[in-house]
Amino acid sequence: MLWDLKATLLAIIPIFIAMDAIGVLPIFISFTEGMKRGERRRVVQHSILTGFLVSLGFLAVGKLIFTIIGVTIPDFKVAGGIILLVIAVHDLLFPERKRVIDGETVGIVPLGVPLIVGPAVLTTILISVDAYGYVPTIFSLIVNLLVAWWVFARADLLLRLLGEGGAKGLAKVVSLLLAAIAVMMIRRGIIDIIQGGG
Repeated sequence: MLWDLKATLLAIIPIFIAMDAIGVLPIFISFTEGMKRGERRRVVQHSILTGFLVSLGFLAVGKLIFTIIGVTIPDFKVAGGIILLVIAVHDLLFPERKRVIDGETVGIVPLGVPLIVGPAVLTTILISVDAYGYVPTIFSLIVNLLVAWWVFARADLLLRLLGEGGAKGLAKVVSLLLAAIAVMMIRRGIIDIIQGGG
């Protein structure tokens, strides 16, 4: 059967947990601090589109490419963690300097990848395809990306509630949180590599 409602619902839940759009929201606010509404809207569009395209590409050729070049999911976790750690440390140590990333690319890296669609989501969709098939998995991915889009599109309201001072304070807390998430990704990747024998 091409379309299985139960399989689709079962696929939505783990992707939702892995994507964690609500958890990424403070990081989104930090990266888009000072942007105008139109710029922030473009960042949202870029991040969701990037996440969707990367996910589809990974579903199509991810396993094959990883096998050919010898890259594993744990390697991907470590690489994504290092990228996030560099960004977080730069923001914590050099708060007055320009970010390592600029407004033109923030929606692609790190928001689109690896924050919205990172190793956890990519691993989950691969498992989901094996368990439920391509159609339920892709539909579930689209549903979760729409949820993420809705959450980020409402960031303006939260920014108004926080005010300029609150947003700057949140940005520093989030940078520390981002560093912790990065270390967690690196740690899990290293543990997976050791347990997998390389």
